[in-house]
This record gives sequence, structure tokens and C-alpha cells, in this order.
Amino acid sequence: MSKFKRPSGRKMDEPRKIEAEVGVIARADGSARFKIGDTEALAAVYGPRELHPRFLQDPKKGILRCNYNMLPYAGDGSRVRPGPSRRSKEISMVTEKALTPVLDLSQFPNTVVDVFIELPQTNAGSRCAGICAAAMALADAGIIMKDMISSVAVGYVEGNLVVDLDGPEEHMGENESPDIPLAMIPSTEEITLLQMDGIVSKKQLLEALEFAKPVLKKISDVQKQAIKAKYELGERK
Repeated sequence: MSKFKRPSGRKMDEPRKIEAEVGVIARADGSARFKIGDTEALAAVYGPRELHPRFLQDPKKGILRCNYNMLPYAGDGSRVRPGPSRRSKEISMVTEKALTPVLDLSQFPNTVVDVFIELPQTNAGSRCAGICAAAMALADAGIIMKDMISSVAVGYVEGNLVVDLDGPEEHMGENESPDIPLAMIPSTEEITLLQMDGIVSKKQLLEALEFAKPVLKKISDVQKQAIKAKYELGERK
């Protein structure tokens, strides 16, 4: 049995503390806040609205457009250069790919649904937190979805399989810890995001996928409960 203990004291399959709420931005069509540990994401949805320029329109359905942005000094204290970067463009793209499978935009041809994701503070897992916040915000906006999308990273720290790596865990050991961000449709266990930073064997990758599934379903429950809480509060008023 491994004597490895996580620096945070968490169990191997234990994510950091999660906070989730919707309806946090008054003038957005839908919005959400998702915080996991010290990583916090805010998402705002606008649309469906007519897409310009028109050559980008799809006459059969609306499209999803995501914009991921980490605020200056959000991470380790160093200043993040304002404006789009190669990293932010890549994360914006994979966020769109992760969310699109659950969306039904067939009733809104020639339109766009814009999702703006801001990270005011981060400590690893920022793209996963952003996806979780965006999915909640889309639901809050009333966009038709067949299920929630939940997301978390799983990886190996000094050879030990753990879920939701934090900043110190990502950099433990002589080499960087393999880090595998995932997103999943909970009801079908369909993976909509699979990326990897590091090297693992095929066997380790398959083990990591199975290891993450129960945690992803727990995260989904938290997301859905946050959405229910908003409407339960409205009914009491």
C-alpha cells in the first residue's frame, strides 16, 4: 500500500471544496459562479442573438461561442497579459467542444449564444472550473440542454492516481505530474473533453477515466442543486 499523502490532506478521490450558484450577474441572460478550492470561474451568457457577420451564420441552428479569460494576477501573482492569448484561444475552443454535445440550438437558426468566462483567481483546474460555470450559466439562461456537463482534472502525483490536482500537486516530484482534464455528460458517461499534459500509459489513462467518473457525477449534482436552489428561492418569495 502506498504511503503517499496529498499535501492538502485530501483523499485520493476527494475534490477540493466546491461552491456553486447561478444568477450572479444581473444583466446577463444567464450566469453562474463555480469555485473549487482557490480556483473560481464566473460565466455570463448572452443570446441567442443574431450572428454577425452573416457569413458565419448557420441556417439550420444557432452556434455556441465561448470566450475564456484569466484576469491579471489571477494565478501565482504574476501579471497575465491582457487580451487573447494562444492559451485562452485554445481553452475557449475546447470549452465550446465540451459543451456543444448537450445543447439544442435547432430552434435558433442564424444566431449565436455567447458565453464569457472570467477567472478572477486560479490554483490549477481553471479550464475545468470554467466549463462547469459555463454549463450552469447556459442552463440558467434557459438554453435547451439534454444534461449538465461536469468537468474535473485527474492525474498521477508521484505515481499515485488522484482527482482534482491543485497547484502544488501539479509540480511535485522531479517531473511535472501528468494532468488529464476531463468533461463528461453524467447520464451517459460520454466524454466531451479529454486532454493531457504529461505522459501516461494506455492502462493508466483508462484507469484515470474510470476513477474520475464518480467525482464528475458528484460535481454534476452540485451544479444541478445550485440551479434548483435559485428557483426554490424564487418560489418562496
